[in-house]
Amino acid sequence: MPALRTALLQSSGELGDVAANLKILDEAAARAAAAGAGLLLAPELFLTGYAIGDDMARLAEPADGPSARAVAAVAVRHGLAVGYGYPERNTERHGVLHNSAQLIGADGVPLANYRKTHLFGGFESKWFTPGDRAVVQTEIEGITVGMMICYDVEFPENVRAHALAGTELLLVPTALMHPAEIVPLSVVPVRAFENQLYIAYANRTGPEGDFEFVGLSTLAGPDGTARARAGRGDDLVVGDVDTAFLAASRAENPYLRDRRPGLYGPLV
Repeated sequence: MPALRTALLQSSGELGDVAANLKILDEAAARAAAAGAGLLLAPELFLTGYAIGDDMARLAEPADGPSARAVAAVAVRHGLAVGYGYPERNTERHGVLHNSAQLIGADGVPLANYRKTHLFGGFESKWFTPGDRAVVQTEIEGITVGMMICYDVEFPENVRAHALAGTELLLVPTALMHPAEIVPLSVVPVRAFENQLYIAYANRTGPEGDFEFVGLSTLAGPDGTARARAGRGDDLVVGDVDTAFLAASRAENPYLRDRRPGLYGPLV
């Protein structure tokens, strides 16, 4: 059964400098490819920085904009898929921005674009319009890959929707702040366990404007263990998404089989 070596880039890059962040992404892709990775995931809003204030509208781009083409070139050059966060300009609704994540294949072809559905705090609500699709999926090397962003993973309904839709690897570019270390240390591994999937959670790190990002990027397996975990500073960590292990884990763990949906109506 297929396996996918996955690299998580933990970095806040250069605030407001898209060209510099593309260079950081390119260098990380080279290191990830050298480690045998078929996928590199960068954090939330990686291309621009998170705390860019009024530059958000100026630096936002369409999903097929120049930065997407630059990332596609990185993917082709190093022969691996690349996922990254960026502020997306909606070309169909004038003035509307989304906090988005895009995944581009190793051949440079865009595979999926996801708009964050659960915006966190006043800063994000000021700049972004939430997306309206909870489950966005694609396939890499025979593995079903889903996408969400940061705060989204803290809602159990979101991750369960992916599990029921067949997601095997859930990509979560994030910008998690202090003092919410419980999310990568506990919540993400528990989400992976209770939904029987892998979760790749790539975080920013260090101070940025009024925010302090905590790092601790994590690749969590369906057994609830961290297959890779970064520290607090800039890092690149690599772990394997093993679908044979996932299949065995799903066969042994009855959570999804033992659900009783008829009892859950009051939840919504």
